[in-house]
Amino acid sequence: MKLIVKQLNADAQESTGAAEAAAETTASTNTPVEAVVTAHDDFDWSVDKRNVSHYKADEKAKYDKVYDATFVQINDGEIIRGGVVGVTKTDVVINIGFKSDGLVSLNEFRDTPGLKVGDEVEVMVVEKEDRQGHLHLSRKQARIFRAWERIVEVHKTGEVVTGVVTSKTKGGLIVDVFGMETFLPGSQIDVKPVTDYDQFVGKTMEFKVVKINEAIKNAVVSHKALIESDIEAQRAEIMSKLEKGQVLEGTVKNITDFGAFMDLGGLDGLLYITDISWGRISHPSEVVKLDQKLQVVVLDFDDDKKRISLGLKQLTPHPWDVLPENLSEGAVVKGKVVNIEDYGAFLEIQPGVEGLVHVSEITWANTPINAKEFFKLGDEHEAKVVTLDKDSRKMSLSIKQMSEDPWTTIEDKFPEGSKHKGLVKNITPYGVFVELEAGIGGMIHISDLSWLKRFNHPSEYVKVAEHIDTIILSIDKENRKLQLGHKQLEEDPWNALEDTFAIGTVHEGTVTRKDDKGALVQLPYGLEGFAPNRHLGKEDGTTVKADDVNQFMVIEFDRNEKRIVLSHARIWEQVKTEEKEAAKKEARNEAEKTKKAVKTIQNKVEKATLGDLGALAEIKAKLQEGEGDAK
Repeated sequence: MKLIVKQLNADAQESTGAAEAAAETTASTNTPVEAVVTAHDDFDWSVDKRNVSHYKADEKAKYDKVYDATFVQINDGEIIRGGVVGVTKTDVVINIGFKSDGLVSLNEFRDTPGLKVGDEVEVMVVEKEDRQGHLHLSRKQARIFRAWERIVEVHKTGEVVTGVVTSKTKGGLIVDVFGMETFLPGSQIDVKPVTDYDQFVGKTMEFKVVKINEAIKNAVVSHKALIESDIEAQRAEIMSKLEKGQVLEGTVKNITDFGAFMDLGGLDGLLYITDISWGRISHPSEVVKLDQKLQVVVLDFDDDKKRISLGLKQLTPHPWDVLPENLSEGAVVKGKVVNIEDYGAFLEIQPGVEGLVHVSEITWANTPINAKEFFKLGDEHEAKVVTLDKDSRKMSLSIKQMSEDPWTTIEDKFPEGSKHKGLVKNITPYGVFVELEAGIGGMIHISDLSWLKRFNHPSEYVKVAEHIDTIILSIDKENRKLQLGHKQLEEDPWNALEDTFAIGTVHEGTVTRKDDKGALVQLPYGLEGFAPNRHLGKEDGTTVKADDVNQFMVIEFDRNEKRIVLSHARIWEQVKTEEKEAAKKEARNEAEKTKKAVKTIQNKVEKATLGDLGALAEIKAKLQEGEGDAK
């Protein structure tokens, strides 16, 4: 039975000949079967448009497998090896077994100038297909990826790597390690401070990877760590052989204010400033210099802290143990001022041998002496040895004993009442200390500066280092004191002015100062008076102010206390009182006049009355006489 397949689609119509032939062949070789005819059930899919038959299923599977093996499955970011199939002026063509070859810039092969076709290289797949459909490969990124893997590995293992310093950057250097840029901080270049970074550019050095950052693929390397590890090994060896008192040779590597650090061959020791010289030095650089080689002795060391204390002066005997024979009590020595304290100064007689000049041994005078004003560092002085104790290594010196004590004959040169010019050495709130000559001086009390003025402080009248005329008031030879005066050079003007400034007299004065208690008033002849506040009121209700010029009345004059008390209010108050008294007196006079007038009138009245009474009496007497006659 012949089966005819009805083809409905266009593709089937185009290959009707092949389809019909296949259908007839099938129909002639198979048992007739009744079937429902559909569009595709009997379509032979192994025949293509060109009427070419496909392989059998098992053969097709075999060849598909071979065909698929010709393609490489790759992913973006994958590292893969490829062969160089071409080199142009700008690019290198790489075959990695993909459907297309990739191009890599020739610049990425600058480290392999002999690159040729057939060489194998490792590249990274950046993109399997970029916007232009090209395979994007990178040898540089592949190298960086492999370099980072190695850097991470050596960071874990602590392995020493070799790198090339390529350039200088802020704070350090850039180092190429395995083809990847790493950072070398300036502090990690060497154990010594480095200021010139340019000297390392282009050098190949060994490093340790000390820090990595996985997130940003950044690594920090150190050359200092290698040096320190070597030094540490040397330190351990040196420390194991150290003993106190051992003499070593070292090199001065650093100098500070407190001492010098010495390199003992991989191990540092400190030569403290006090162990450099038996004498006083202000800075280690006075004795030692950088890079100087010295023999030093080990004073102490600490295994745990790796600290070694060194000494230089200990290699020579202590100067106190080898003092000259002629250095004894009473000897005159010359020394340099090396230290000044409030209580005196230290003179260095020879390196490491010092003596103290106490302030009491500077001058014969009994006035206070400031050692810091008398002595200057570095100055030289001659002094006499007063005490010498070799066991305790102490010496006391005296400058004043270099000359005879002037107080033994003080009366001869400075008798009481004699006048002298002196130098003001010191000023205190209660007086002025004056030096008449070296070792001789005394004090002028503040009250003995002026007859007329009162001072709150002597500095208002005289200053330190000024000269002042004095007179010897008294001598205290036992306590080595002179009482001096200045105002006594003139007669006391208060005796002559007592009548001029008598109580009740009025004078013009200027207010020089005013406070809560009252005002100081400058009067004629240089006198000063004091007006209490209650005596400063004016007639108009205001008060006298500073710098005002007004009339003042003397209400108290004390010659002994040198005190004048004044009043401005008393003047106008007295005028008012006098006016009141005058008015009262006038009123009294008027009253007297009136009284006298009244009395006069009364007298006149009385006289008339009496006269009348007398006349009446006479009349009465006559009347009585008449009556008697009549009787």
